[in-house]
Amino acid sequence: MAEDFELWDIICDGPFVPTKNLGDLAVAIPKTRKEFNDADRKALAKEIWEALQTAHEGTTQVKQSNIDMLTIEYEFFKTKDDESIQDVHNRFTSIINELHSIGEIIPGNKLVRKILGYMSNMNVTGNATQ
Repeated sequence: MAEDFELWDIICDGPFVPTKNLGDLAVAIPKTRKEFNDADRKALAKEIWEALQTAHEGTTQVKQSNIDMLTIEYEFFKTKDDESIQDVHNRFTSIINELHSIGEIIPGNKLVRKILGYMSNMNVTGNATQ
């Protein structure tokens, strides 16, 4: 139970803890939450936001690696054996949505050209010609 309270303090306070000087001494002690001013709250909120962004998106290197990997998936997109049109659509949409969620947006006209190019490779039975 004590760990829960310590964890909650870390979540609330984070590594950034606003401090105040103890009297005339040059000793900084943590402020209580009631003593936070607007600048303290903004600095703490910014730090929390940045931690959430990093947790969601990853570091810049991880994000760029994900963009590269998904872009390659997009560029070399092909159907798999015995894959239905619905499965193809779902997989294509998933790639596009993942790219969009990490900030890489492919223009609509490029998406249409990609799908039309894919559709032009389909034969009459609905199977892709490889």
